[in-house]
Amino acid sequence: MTAFVWPVRVYYEDTDSGGIVYHANYLRFFERARTEWLRSLGFEQDRMRAELGTLFVVHSLNIRYNRPAVFNDLLQVVTRISRHRGVSLEFDQRILSEDGGSTLCEASVTVACIDADRQVPRPIPKALIAEIAHAR
Repeated sequence: MTAFVWPVRVYYEDTDSGGIVYHANYLRFFERARTEWLRSLGFEQDRMRAELGTLFVVHSLNIRYNRPAVFNDLLQVVTRISRHRGVSLEFDQRILSEDGGSTLCEASVTVACIDADRQVPRPIPKALIAEIAHAR
C-alpha cells in the first residue's frame, strides 16, 4: 500500500513539563492518522458503526521512541498497512520531522474489526477491503 501522510503540529497541550511531547500523545497522533486514512478512503467511523455495525479497536502495538518532538514542531505521520487479514489490519506508522529526514517515533499497530453490539471479531467490510486493494 502506498503511504498515507498526515501533518500534525505539536501544541503546548501535547508536551510535558520538560517541553517535549509526552510519550502517550504519540499514540494520539497515530490514532488520528489512522482515522484520517480511513476517511480518505471514504469511510467515517461513526457511519461504519451506524450502517455496518462495525468498529475498529486496537488489539496490540509495539512502539519505539527515537528522538523527541517539541512544542510547535510540524510533524508528518506516515501510515502504511503492512498486512491485512480477515478481521484485522496491521499498520506500520512513523512520525517524521517536518523535513521527513528523522524518524522520531515508530510503531506497529494491529487493529481488529469487531461487531459494534456484541463486541466480538467480525470480518472487515468488503467495501473497505476493495478500497485498500485499490490504494495499492
